[in-house]
Amino acid sequence: MAFLINIPLGVIALWFALRYLPENPQKAKSQKFDVPSALMNALFFGLLISALSGFSQGQSHLLVAGELIALGIVGWFFIRRQLRMPVPLLPVDLLRIPIFSLSLCTSVCSFCAQMLAMVSLPFFLQNVLGRDEVATGLLLTPWPLATMVLAPIAGRLIERFHAGLLGGIGLAMFAAGLFLLALLPAQPHDGDIIWRMMLCGAGFGLFQSPNNHTIITSAPRNRSGGASGMLGTARLLGQSMGAALVALLFNLFGDNGTHASLLLAGTFSAVAAIISFSRMTQSRTVN
Repeated sequence: MAFLINIPLGVIALWFALRYLPENPQKAKSQKFDVPSALMNALFFGLLISALSGFSQGQSHLLVAGELIALGIVGWFFIRRQLRMPVPLLPVDLLRIPIFSLSLCTSVCSFCAQMLAMVSLPFFLQNVLGRDEVATGLLLTPWPLATMVLAPIAGRLIERFHAGLLGGIGLAMFAAGLFLLALLPAQPHDGDIIWRMMLCGAGFGLFQSPNNHTIITSAPRNRSGGASGMLGTARLLGQSMGAALVALLFNLFGDNGTHASLLLAGTFSAVAAIISFSRMTQSRTVN
């Protein structure tokens, strides 16, 4: 039932899009839906997620290897097809733009880190610290609240500071928060958890808006739809990888799975910060 909220929100978003978004003058009127690309896209990402999930859950190595081989074959034909098309379903040609590809890598790493923490922390709060469901939800709430507060502020700073700088600082804060969560004392007070959650959320909020802005604006204007699709693909890929890694780490480390997940999440975030800072040598847009 909780998913029903997406129906009115989707209708409102569609109304605003039809009313206010400009027409694309370069849209091909004869363009048709590419069924083969859609099928290969579903197979490619389906096999990728299935292989990640199977490996993390200890499924047969033969089955996982078969999925990876099928993934490689489908991916080879899929990417070759996309590179030949004027308007590809998955615009991999945009990865030739350095700042675009760096921003996508940053997004994948950051969302992987976020999912590693958000999936593993409830197990720690309930099974190790003994918090009930309501307390667990309340202790996790400062993270999205801090993100909600910092994201619009970061949006206003985009015109004054390079997105690579804002994103790098935000991701460094995010990494610091994750490592500090991993170093929580054995019996932490609620306040010890809350301020660390706020640091994670604030860092993620400072990173996300400038990064999303860079991904969209670094692509040619007539390819903004494809850039937006790549942004969503990077987010979901990172989240899927993070969830699969949580399962793997819990299988490997048992009750210490959350600690391992937070350390790995901090590492991913630190790597993303380095990638983000490297974008400062690139121009903001390539339109």
